[in-house]
Amino acid sequence: MAENATALTVSIVTPDGQVYENKTPMLIVRTINGELGILPNHIPVIASLAIDEVRIKQIETDQEDDEIAVNGGFVEFSDNVATIVADSAERQNDIDVARAENARKRAESRIQAAQQKHDDAELARARVALRRAMNRLNVAHH
Repeated sequence: MAENATALTVSIVTPDGQVYENKTPMLIVRTINGELGILPNHIPVIASLAIDEVRIKQIETDQEDDEIAVNGGFVEFSDNVATIVADSAERQNDIDVARAENARKRAESRIQAAQQKHDDAELARARVALRRAMNRLNVAHH
């Protein structure tokens, strides 16, 4: 491990390839157990990620943080390198807001239909789709 490093490297990959790579003084992720902040020289960790945004602080304090919508996966950190392997991930500027809004509406309709049919499996899938759409919309509007 690089002792007293001032930055860590963050890499986000999906089945479609690399979405993000940069150095940062701090990474913030939401795991299934809660929020986790990772600074340089943090102890090694592996954690499952929730459907939420990943925030990457900028080294230059006058720049806005990078925000990426991540839909599940895991984060692994060791030797000042954080690798996020996600089912899907989109950078804030790459999110198609109209498409995400349509996905939200479709998911809400699916939830209503599943509730009327008392279809628990479809209801669970529709709720996940709604969380993914809302995550994308929240990141896009930050």
